[in-house]
Amino acid sequence: MLSTVPAEPFATARLDLLPLRVEHAAEMAVVLGDPALHTFIGGAPSTPEALRARYERLVAGSPDPSVSWCNWVLWVRDADRPAGTVQATVTGRDHAEIAWVVGTPWQGRGFASEAAAGLVGRLREQGVRTFVAHIHPDHHASAAVARSAGLSATAERQDGEVRWRLAVTP
Repeated sequence: MLSTVPAEPFATARLDLLPLRVEHAAEMAVVLGDPALHTFIGGAPSTPEALRARYERLVAGSPDPSVSWCNWVLWVRDADRPAGTVQATVTGRDHAEIAWVVGTPWQGRGFASEAAAGLVGRLREQGVRTFVAHIHPDHHASAAVARSAGLSATAERQDGEVRWRLAVTP
């Protein structure tokens, strides 16, 4: 089955969610530059060049025609600046693995919850019925974001992370 879920722009109350572009790499390297962001996900901040190379791969799309890679930059309307990203890997048009990250200076303002809920709503409009997120068991802020987007923790673990899930009936 071919997946045709596009990463089109959309908005929430305070955010414009803009499809990821390679040109976002320099700004996003600053937004995502705090090593504390990697406490639960591992790794280290990317240089602008490394992020640019990653964004080139993401923008090119999945080599699997049944999978859509959908990535957005969170643009804070009032500040006219980026604050983070949300992403969805949509398989077969009805299953999405979702994730979010908000830069340290923007945390604690509800942007991740607003963006994740907006993402779930947007994808539901496009026919996605199952949403999954993988969250470190000690990452309480990210668990709160998942909960606010309608996902519930399951007993399942993958690579040490809790699998959160939302199944929507048509």
